[in-house]
Amino acid sequence: MSDLPNCPKCQSEYTYQDGNLFICPECGHEWSADGSGADDDAPVIKDSVGNVLQDGDTVTVIKDLKVKGSSSVVKVGTKVKNIRLVGGDHDIDCKIDGIGAMKLKSEFVKKA
Repeated sequence: MSDLPNCPKCQSEYTYQDGNLFICPECGHEWSADGSGADDDAPVIKDSVGNVLQDGDTVTVIKDLKVKGSSSVVKVGTKVKNIRLVGGDHDIDCKIDGIGAMKLKSEFVKKA
């Protein structure tokens, strides 16, 4: 039938391969096909279109975002360089020119 490995987290047999990743549709766990399990427990943070984000990436804002506690707005198309991924609801720490340090949600950015 299939020679794909079972999911290491939930032992599901319904895994599939996407590029060099194995993915479990039941629990959502992703792991490397080359056997390097260094980031197995790290959460995978994706942008609005499904691209995997990493520290140091450049992203583009896809929606006007109001800055809480200010009358400023981060406009559509604003490029944000050198992002840092963190845990929590707002999973991107960054500095935006003219505004300063901010936390963004990955669902409102696209990898540049």
